[in-house]
Amino acid sequence: MKRDSRKESRKADGGASAADSAVQEPTAHAAFASYAAPLVSDAIGFANAVREDPSPEALHKLRVSLRRLRSLWWAFAPLLEKGENTRQRALYKYLATAAGKTRDWDILIELLGQEDSGARNLAPKLEQARGDALATSRETLSNADVKHLLRDALTSASTEINTTHERVPLSKFAGKRVAASERSLLKRAKRARRAKTSNYAAFHGVRKAGKKLRYLLEFFQPVLSGSHKRTLKRLKQVQKRFGKLNDIVASEMLLRDNASLFAGSGDTDAVLHWLHKERKRRMRSAAGLLRKL
Repeated sequence: MKRDSRKESRKADGGASAADSAVQEPTAHAAFASYAAPLVSDAIGFANAVREDPSPEALHKLRVSLRRLRSLWWAFAPLLEKGENTRQRALYKYLATAAGKTRDWDILIELLGQEDSGARNLAPKLEQARGDALATSRETLSNADVKHLLRDALTSASTEINTTHERVPLSKFAGKRVAASERSLLKRAKRARRAKTSNYAAFHGVRKAGKKLRYLLEFFQPVLSGSHKRTLKRLKQVQKRFGKLNDIVASEMLLRDNASLFAGSGDTDAVLHWLHKERKRRMRSAAGLLRKL
């Protein structure tokens, strides 16, 4: 990743060649809507699908689309009024959390489907809790009027960006934002390497920063210099391994927070013990990957 960062810095700081000057490069301002509009359309489509499709996949797609929107708004933050950008990113987080409440139960159910989890008698109660969460998720998303909220956010951001006078070449802008995201990841990785293996917050910070950098590279790859395939591959490894750790931590917390739903079930203690062992194992696995960042 450090090699990629140097390439981006050279591109961001260097002047354009004679050949490049002959071609009018698009500006970041002009390109914003071309990135944002498809993401908004996808998120609206996934939100509509959740009303009809109760499957874990539908909720997962909605949550991912909203996370990508948050990352895009972060990328274009220098061109947006700070307060409005913060409010819009908070909106995407709120909607993703609404979808995530059901998704968390899906993850817990999937984890406890493993034979050694000790969850022999919890399945009916887990499914009931998942059904209740789905009803709440659907109600929240319906009341939020996702379609109009996201379209208004897109219109507001597009208008603001295109009324600013300064124009920045897209490649230069993208290079700087990717470099900033990469610095954030490396800083968080350094902090996590120094932290105790029980410090999940430090590991979670790496996961979030890695996800943001991955999304930015996927957005801007066509206008960035050099190849980023190696970096993307490494980021996918981080996301997969740290995501498995997050699944365990979130599931353990969900089970503890809803202990009253499973009162009288002797399996609960066994399941919590299994989740605790899994968390320690996955923390060690994540720590091993940190050394390669």
